[in-house]
Amino acid sequence: MAPIPAAAPFSASFPIRKVADVQRLEQTPLSQALTVRSTYEIFRNSAAAFGDKTALTFLRTGNPADEPIRWSYAELLAGIHRTANLLHRLGVGSHDAVAILLPGCLEYHLALWGAGAAGIAQPLNPLLTDEKLVALMTAGRAKVLIAYGAEGDAGYWSKALRLRDQVPTLTTVLRVAPHDEAAGSVGALPEGVLDFTVACTAEPADRLVSGRDIAPDDICAYFHTGGTTGAPKLARHSHGAQVFTAWANVMMVGLGPQDISINGYPLFHVAGVLPASLASLSAGVEVVMPTTTLLRNREVLSNYWKLVEKYRPTSLSAVPTVLAALANVPLDGADISSIRYCRTGAAVLPPELAQRFEQLFGLHVHESLGMTEMAGISTITPPGVAGPAGCVGLRLPHSQLRIVALDPQGQATHRDLPIGEQGMVLFKSPNLFSGFVDPADNAKAFTDDGWLITGDLGWLDAGQRLHLSGRAKDLIIRSGHNIDPKAIEDALGAHPAVQLCAAVGAPDAYAGELPVVFATLAPGASATEEELLAFTAERVDEAPARPKAVVLIPQMPMTNVGKIFKPELRALAARRVAEALVGEACAALGLLAGTHPLVRAESDKALQVTIDTAAVGAQQAAALQAHLQQTLGRLPLRVQIVLH
Repeated sequence: MAPIPAAAPFSASFPIRKVADVQRLEQTPLSQALTVRSTYEIFRNSAAAFGDKTALTFLRTGNPADEPIRWSYAELLAGIHRTANLLHRLGVGSHDAVAILLPGCLEYHLALWGAGAAGIAQPLNPLLTDEKLVALMTAGRAKVLIAYGAEGDAGYWSKALRLRDQVPTLTTVLRVAPHDEAAGSVGALPEGVLDFTVACTAEPADRLVSGRDIAPDDICAYFHTGGTTGAPKLARHSHGAQVFTAWANVMMVGLGPQDISINGYPLFHVAGVLPASLASLSAGVEVVMPTTTLLRNREVLSNYWKLVEKYRPTSLSAVPTVLAALANVPLDGADISSIRYCRTGAAVLPPELAQRFEQLFGLHVHESLGMTEMAGISTITPPGVAGPAGCVGLRLPHSQLRIVALDPQGQATHRDLPIGEQGMVLFKSPNLFSGFVDPADNAKAFTDDGWLITGDLGWLDAGQRLHLSGRAKDLIIRSGHNIDPKAIEDALGAHPAVQLCAAVGAPDAYAGELPVVFATLAPGASATEEELLAFTAERVDEAPARPKAVVLIPQMPMTNVGKIFKPELRALAARRVAEALVGEACAALGLLAGTHPLVRAESDKALQVTIDTAAVGAQQAAALQAHLQQTLGRLPLRVQIVLH
């Protein structure tokens, strides 16, 4: 069949400032406003429109003086064609997955969009265990693995070779050479392993040899959710959903070929792939990739404002924890006037951090809400709209948003709430995902009438802007009273010595949970836990929400995309409670400190207490075990007491 002629790239119609502007966009039916059917068409349209214009700029190091590697829009499309054609020759069809185990690199874009043109792209978090990676690839029935040919910071290549022997559907591994590897320096590759660049070079660069006509409902990607604890789930994205995300971002933000962005999000995560990459590349934006380790690169962070001065990005986008780190990097005279739009997401922005960023750099931080289950974006605060911290902006055009009441267990009900009242956020939208690969995972994702249950708590203001307060699973439930941790975090976060803080529920035998808050201090700052506790208590109006303790820790636990990892904090809080009760029991029995049992948190829901029988004696061990079974058994946790 003859190829469909290229269409125009995405281009914003008019500035969006309020919900009436979104409604104005909706006056044109979506079927007329958005005719692009696949992500592949996006790249074909952009190549036709922008040709030799730079699409991707890769920074070899974080040193602003070093020269980058640049690919044009035409070169990017040629690489996507070659990648898709190679995968087609290797037997990848529209229902086959191509697993991707790469750091930040130019080839990641060939893997993502080439795999989506031939079959289904499956980006993988390289820091997951082998066991979880095997489970994800097996669930996705991955046929090909595209992997980085060096160890890097995640042991990429040795991991890839181990995976090759454990995933039954895997037929081929494609090795991506690091950008600084000398040609021919590796030698012969193992059987079943091909050099990605060499193999691609032999393929046609001007078309898809498969002649595939990609439909909007065809699945183009599997993204895994979670995975830090428990079994990650595979969310299916259709081409239509990802195309809508790109189009809606362009309409809401006003992206165009005059823009440049620095994308420091990992490319196994929807934020880095869709709002930060696909949307930009659909509108002619130049996307800068800051080294293979992105914003985890200390040199990149320490030179960030100098890199801004050199590459002149028009936008800055990063998660709140990265913004907090950048707030500690002095400008040192760097010219950052090119930045017109600063955006964050992934976690609620602390008000104190928003204020600091504006005072230090003159940049108002605009928040957005994105989810894997909504192809990366749900609401956007557009440029020119200065919402308070926690305001994540307006719904996307042609999408629907509801706030519903919670039941006593913190689950969504069918009762809609009025303006200003907090509840569970629900969505219906053209970029809604196509469900999980495992149908069993869909039961808790949707209401019985098809609304996506986000798990986010929020409220709408009079201008129909969504304000987030946290996650339903992070609610602290004290004697049936729902405590929003954000109220505690905002109170403590206002202290000048505090860098980051997070409130969680500590298990309690009588109240179920009691609020405690963990904090890290800003570099060079000092404060005591007692001082911080008093400071917080003064600023939390509701007595039940006043924390029982402030605990200073050297480093805040983070996920691989820069979110504070609250399950680890809940586990730490549970261990602290158990250790205190164990200490009381040991004191009652007259046991010396060196003979106290070891308390280990297996998760935020389970503890193990090990009593050393040889150290305390069999009789005392039995007495202590009985005492602890009674005391710890009252906690809302699974507690196992082991005699060793």
